[in-house]
Amino acid sequence: MMQLMGHPSPADVIAHKGATFVLQPRPGCKLLLQAAPLGEKGPCVLYRAPRRAPLVSLQMAKKKSCSSESSDISWEVRANSDHFHKQLQRKSFFFFQWGRYADNTMRSHKYTPLNFLPYTIYEQFQRFANFYFLLIVIMQCVPVIATIPWYITVFPLLIVLFVRALKDLVSDLGRRRSDKQINSRSCDLLTSGGFKTVQWKDVCVGDVLRIHKDQIIPADLLLLSSTEPHSLCYVETADIDGETNLKFRQALAATHNALASDPLEQSLSSFNGIVFCEEPNGRLYSFQGELRWNGETHRLDPEHVLLRGTVLRNTDHAYGLTIYAGADTKIMKNCGKVILKTTQVERILNRVILAIITFVLLVDLLLAVGSGVFEHQLSSRLEPLAALGGDSSPAYRAFLTFWGYVILMSPAIPMSMYISFEVMKVIQSQFINWDLQMYHADTDNPAHARNTSLNEELGQVGHLLSDKTGTLTQNRLLFRQCCIAGDIYGDVPAHSENQTPLDLSWNRFSCGGLQFWDQRLVERLVKQHCPQTREFFIALALCHTVMTEWKEGAPHYQAASPDEEALVGAAREMGCVFLSRTRDSLTISELDHMHQYQLLALIDFTSKRRRMSVLVREPGGGLKLYCKGADMVILERLQRDCPHRDSSDRALDLFAQGCLRTLCVAVRSVTEAQWSEWRQALEQCQAETSQCEARLEELHDRMERELTLLGVTAIEDRLQDGVPETIFTLRQAGIKVWVLTGDKTETAVNVGYACRLIDPDTSLLQGDELRQLLQSSDSDVRIIQEKKSEIWCTDKWMSRGKTTIVVNGLELADLLNQPESGARFVALANQCQSVLCCRVTPSQKADVVQLVRRHTSSVTLSIGDGANDVNMIKTAHVGVGLYGFEGSQAVQNADFALAQFRFLRRLLLVHGHWSNLRICLFLRYFLYKTTAFAFVHIWYSFFSGFSAQRLYDSWFISLYTVMYTALPVQCLALFEQDVSAEGCVRWPEVYQKSQRLEHFSLRALTTTLLYSLYTSLVLCLLPLGVFQYLALDYQTLAVTVGTSAVFTTTAEIIIQTKYWTKYNIAAVILSFVLYFLSTLILHSPRLHSRSPNDYIFPGVSINAFGDAVVWLTVLLTTCTAILPSMAIQALDVALTRSNTHRVQSQSNPVLTKMNATPFRRGSVQRRSSYAASQGKGFGRLITSGAGLRTAVSPAAKPTSNGDGLTHNSGNTQGEC
Repeated sequence: MMQLMGHPSPADVIAHKGATFVLQPRPGCKLLLQAAPLGEKGPCVLYRAPRRAPLVSLQMAKKKSCSSESSDISWEVRANSDHFHKQLQRKSFFFFQWGRYADNTMRSHKYTPLNFLPYTIYEQFQRFANFYFLLIVIMQCVPVIATIPWYITVFPLLIVLFVRALKDLVSDLGRRRSDKQINSRSCDLLTSGGFKTVQWKDVCVGDVLRIHKDQIIPADLLLLSSTEPHSLCYVETADIDGETNLKFRQALAATHNALASDPLEQSLSSFNGIVFCEEPNGRLYSFQGELRWNGETHRLDPEHVLLRGTVLRNTDHAYGLTIYAGADTKIMKNCGKVILKTTQVERILNRVILAIITFVLLVDLLLAVGSGVFEHQLSSRLEPLAALGGDSSPAYRAFLTFWGYVILMSPAIPMSMYISFEVMKVIQSQFINWDLQMYHADTDNPAHARNTSLNEELGQVGHLLSDKTGTLTQNRLLFRQCCIAGDIYGDVPAHSENQTPLDLSWNRFSCGGLQFWDQRLVERLVKQHCPQTREFFIALALCHTVMTEWKEGAPHYQAASPDEEALVGAAREMGCVFLSRTRDSLTISELDHMHQYQLLALIDFTSKRRRMSVLVREPGGGLKLYCKGADMVILERLQRDCPHRDSSDRALDLFAQGCLRTLCVAVRSVTEAQWSEWRQALEQCQAETSQCEARLEELHDRMERELTLLGVTAIEDRLQDGVPETIFTLRQAGIKVWVLTGDKTETAVNVGYACRLIDPDTSLLQGDELRQLLQSSDSDVRIIQEKKSEIWCTDKWMSRGKTTIVVNGLELADLLNQPESGARFVALANQCQSVLCCRVTPSQKADVVQLVRRHTSSVTLSIGDGANDVNMIKTAHVGVGLYGFEGSQAVQNADFALAQFRFLRRLLLVHGHWSNLRICLFLRYFLYKTTAFAFVHIWYSFFSGFSAQRLYDSWFISLYTVMYTALPVQCLALFEQDVSAEGCVRWPEVYQKSQRLEHFSLRALTTTLLYSLYTSLVLCLLPLGVFQYLALDYQTLAVTVGTSAVFTTTAEIIIQTKYWTKYNIAAVILSFVLYFLSTLILHSPRLHSRSPNDYIFPGVSINAFGDAVVWLTVLLTTCTAILPSMAIQALDVALTRSNTHRVQSQSNPVLTKMNATPFRRGSVQRRSSYAASQGKGFGRLITSGAGLRTAVSPAAKPTSNGDGLTHNSGNTQGEC
């Protein structure tokens, strides 16, 4: 071991006898070096603190040796060099891009004034139906084959194209407005004249920015300096990874020393460093690069970078160099691309339309063959037909007839259906927007259907993939209960609504907001009846790594864990107020008496230890070690015969039943001899050349033994209102719920219990057991064939009943890279109650959604509230964004926006089910009425010599679908209900009908098309059979068949409608009125005289409507046509009893109740989530003194009044 004196630079590396030495200075500390042979993980860096505070902070150097420098650091950024970057700035024109550096403009919109028209035309004619109708229009312009006027098709086609283009444009304009709001945010940019306020869109790579406190960071920045000591700053990454606890970032010592001095702006303007780093990527937790400046090279890592979307907290100003902007930032790389989403119903409809077109073309071909045979065998024998045929051969006549039939049968493909389809979806989306039961008055946010094309998809969701933080929870942790000296204080959350608030008027530091109701605890504290109660809250005020920030004369806390913030805040409300800290002291106010504790040692939290401790010297001179952590860790370290052990254990069980996050607090009195021995051991650890970390762990374990239990805390991870009921109801509806979160495993599991995602008797499948189950090939794993699907399971897991899979990000990465394992994982997950994916990145969230989509046929729905959820929202079939505290990017990229998670129940079970039912019935009826109407020409061809002669008036063909039969089916698509809104929520099993797509299944569609063939046969043959023996002409026959078609299709919609409103009745009556009025007008002799070629039925309708035979024929045809439908409806009600019938016939409904199953602590393997859920604290910063002043500020210095207690002489100012 060598000792080097002086102050080496942070980048110094010394090679000595085959070993590397990394020199990292720390203010006020002597540097000790430990040699590590080349090729090891890294050298161990030790610091010896001054004697006045024998604290130790060990840090294994995670940086690799210089020889292992990454070769992919080709991204070059030059500070304050606008000319260099702007000449390489990325530009685009139409679909072409060139340039290297992206600007900082947010572009989630798709259209521009230049590309809108070509882009929308390209998208529209990608739809096969639109392309088919375009060909029909072209053929109708050829007179020799035109059997229907061209305007009958071209105008509906133009309307379809216009409506769809307008709808897409309106949606895109909404995205453009959202982009404008983001791009117009302000920030401070360094110019030649100093800092100037500009908009985000004006920021470029290489610019130096000044970030204010509580400001969102506009681009990925290299931190150069800050107003905090040692250029520390604190950021909140809730919009990145969903975590609300603060994380620290620190500038390089070189930039801090050179740029933090006055004049600051002049120093920053003269900064000419060059950054070489990795190319833009979506890896949020890694960064490699180097800063070359003044002839020196400095390594860069993630702690030096401020990411776009994070928020600067607890720091007045931070200064950074822009290294990635706009689309190149890490969060934008995780957002994914805009995906054009289509529904499963639309995809099925496209296949049905393709099948109808194929069938029609085949029939046209057969009819053309019949025409050729007829021309060859009969026309030559009949002089009138021979004269009409001229010199054309039968084959040529058949060829022309084929195209004539193609045009004549084109109404079988209902183009007007697409117009109505789009309009109905827009109106259904408005129903969602207008639903007051999904309006959140507190935030003034209604539900918003941003994508009007996915309404029916809401009724088919099979997998719900949800974010946790901000989506299921409120990002608020509340101190709810505690157990001190065997007594339980506080009330469970379910019974706290009508409690009387605590009287804390005596506490001048109280900030309010404590949701704790038990005045007994306050009285014991104030009257000092229970010394253990006072020491319990002193432990909470001392044992932490919280930083203080003073606002309006009261301390506010910034913590590495939301749990710590809740606990220290509870201690503040109870009178034990943490005021400030320095490197070697803690100042607290105990019932308005200020005391200063000397900090001797701080043993920080780690995920392995699951506890933290502080060793302090009390104002009276005594030594105390306070320790807090997970219950299973603390309980095994208690001294024998510890009082209140059994009662505390029972309290833990009780708190666990309420799904509260539990934590044990303990204390140990330490003698001066023990402390002297520990201090010597700490100093020996500093001098160790090997196994220093293992020795320290052993020493810490010795120090944290023989503890006395002070009490137990219970914290509620506050859920949003209605989350447990919503998840429970959705599970009853057959929806698989997955939670994807960047949070820790224990936190996610705890929230899973609280929100009823996991039942108390559910077993957790995770870790090695999950890996063995997915990878094992022994006989314990077998494939079970059930309903033609492969299910992987084992006897032991099948026997346990309900199971939840818990998997982390690293395990997911392996599953995603191995297709076979991914398929087995999804198959296993489908047999489990739920799935929890923890510590996942935004891109992994999208990969999980893609995994579910790849290996299942169900519809996926993703819901989240932050930018880290955008990629997941875009990847799912349906994306839902919540208006939350993490920004608006989730809402901007979502298909539907909600204010609260609980509204998802109504969105899916009510609007989703109704929309699916209405759209399916609408499409089936539309296919029925158009094919039944068009297929009449098939049967009529046998009586017209296969001549492509139309049976209807051309105006009837044009108006049949858009006027005569349009209104009733539109009312069906808007108002139809099989179950009321209350029934949909009360009986969620009804949702499974739309989930299985029963109303648009292959069986239902086949039945509809066969029924339409039957109807067309009746419409043609019955009037022909009646008129065969009567002296009625072809025009009267056309009117009779047309009237029968209108009556039959209207009667069918009356049969299909189950929920009648005044609008349905008015639509039926108006349809008949429009038919008769328009028919009489179009058959007017006056119109015929003006345009004989367009109006060829003069006076026919007046004569036909006055003939009783015509009306009897219409009545007979209508009754015969709808007879099968009426018979099926009657038999369905009489012989079957579906879920809908059960719901409608049940007179005394039973409301869905949440079963409060008692929690069995021993059976579930559940542990405290507090210590295992928080991240590493600020212990290294505190013990090193970085970011802290060496003494308490004068305003916070304690004074003595001779009574042995210290008192505050002024307003205490916290240190950060």
